[in-house]
Amino acid sequence: MTNREVADLLRLIADMLEIKGEVVYKALAYRKAADNIEALGRDINEVWRQGKLREIPGVGEALEKKLDELLRTGRLGYYEELQEEIPVGVVSLLSIPDVGPKTAKLLWEKLGALSVADVERAAREGKLRQLPGLGVRSEQRILEGIESLYRRTTRIPLGVAWPVANELAQALRQELGTDTVEPVGSLRRMKDTVGDIDLLAAYEEPEQATAAFVRLPQVAEILSHGPTRASVVLYNGLQVDIRALKPERYGSLLQYFTGSKEHNVKLRTLALSKGLSLSEYGFKRGDQELLCPKEEDVYHALDLPWIPPELREDRGEIEAAQQGKLPKLIERNDIRGDLHVHTDWSDAAATLAEMAQAAQKLGYEYLVISDHSQGLGVARGLDIARLRQQRAEIDKLNEGFSGFRLLHGAEVEIRGDGTLDYPDEVLQELDVVIASVHSGLRQDREAMTTRVIRAMRNPHVDILGHPSGRLLGQREATNVDLDAVLRVAAETHTILEVNGTPNRLDLDDVHIRQAIQLGVQLAVNTDAHSVNGLEVMEYGVAMARRGWAEAHHVVNTLPLPQLLERLTLKEHSTIR
Repeated sequence: MTNREVADLLRLIADMLEIKGEVVYKALAYRKAADNIEALGRDINEVWRQGKLREIPGVGEALEKKLDELLRTGRLGYYEELQEEIPVGVVSLLSIPDVGPKTAKLLWEKLGALSVADVERAAREGKLRQLPGLGVRSEQRILEGIESLYRRTTRIPLGVAWPVANELAQALRQELGTDTVEPVGSLRRMKDTVGDIDLLAAYEEPEQATAAFVRLPQVAEILSHGPTRASVVLYNGLQVDIRALKPERYGSLLQYFTGSKEHNVKLRTLALSKGLSLSEYGFKRGDQELLCPKEEDVYHALDLPWIPPELREDRGEIEAAQQGKLPKLIERNDIRGDLHVHTDWSDAAATLAEMAQAAQKLGYEYLVISDHSQGLGVARGLDIARLRQQRAEIDKLNEGFSGFRLLHGAEVEIRGDGTLDYPDEVLQELDVVIASVHSGLRQDREAMTTRVIRAMRNPHVDILGHPSGRLLGQREATNVDLDAVLRVAAETHTILEVNGTPNRLDLDDVHIRQAIQLGVQLAVNTDAHSVNGLEVMEYGVAMARRGWAEAHHVVNTLPLPQLLERLTLKEHSTIR
């Protein structure tokens, strides 16, 4: 069995346990082990043969025995026992937005539903509203969820594809002793989702590059292998393709395979106006060939400065380059602190001290602790008494820091009517207030927009968290009018978050650029729920770069004194 197959089975068991009604920690344990097995980067069968299953985080004695049985026999008795209680078809119902384990069990037991199609049929016949705990509105939401499910694509989230591609590229660079190995396509442009994973390598002997690629330990199956191309499936189930050619054509190949198609068409048109033809192999003027070993050579031949990959979407970047007006894009090193992280006071894993220590290791000047507010019970949100206890602990920790400071914030729930989860006198005590929507996500456009705008008009709200509410590949954005939200953000000096959590990446690039054009400031945050979660800042920065953001557009590039001054701007302004 591959790593992906083992991980999928563990997640299936976790779903069955939830439907069965087992205590939640059992399902969480299976999911944690599944995530770590999928991310191993080497064959789990090899780990098993070496007797090192327990070295995988999340694999204890009980799970080690189950994995041993599975890898030794290809079967798992525990899973087969669960199948007798919970048909696999019931688990498929969990893919429907708004259908949790209890609802899935209800649909199965009362209606015999064993597929999404069964649920859709029952909903259209008005049968769901007759079930206990459901009604007309629930039935409609489930139908909307099914329609949303049908609209989903098979594209790979950036947060899944990017680390895999980089690991492979780095391994191949070391194997070949060259720096000229890069991810290409929409992945290099850092789009929020990508269609596939492609690598490009420049090497004097291209066939040696493809041979080294298919020998990498992450490779589970070779689909094809030729002198300049190869395609493989990794142990995590992802397919990766590579193309290798000689170094003298690397620049034009890198530019061409990075794209986008629209950007490349514009470049070829520009080349023709200069009497040149441009392809992935370089330029031609009649029979004369002009090779481009470096990507910069392509742009310089067209009298252009090099254009960062994140901008190459034919959204005016070529015209800006011609006019000398390309933005100086924000970089990861510009970030001085993270304004949105969680701790074990609410729904995260690390303590205040552990998050502070990790932030200091990243070179940050400040970190905002923003645990959930009391209304989000599922996240163990803080009531007012616990919020003030947390402040006391933060103050005590700050006494021991030099050149670093913890700020006390909260991610405050925006209620259905737009009011906030804490009263104004409590909000006033906080250094940073992030207002976010986590519940009532199915409100209609007018209600959701009114709700969010009302919260933004509160003078104590500094940042609107993950404004669209989307979860890539899992949940569509809420029906909020982001154009209206952006206008009100400009009017009220509300900062909009660019949430770097890989399955959010919210705001998206289009609305980031729109926000900048309206004079709205941004905060690039991680929404980290663990020490490792702080590392996803690069994804938020990538989204900001795709939206043409420069450092001065992002408030957490400011030194602490200037940041604190910026955070008082809203309270001192007149908000209608």
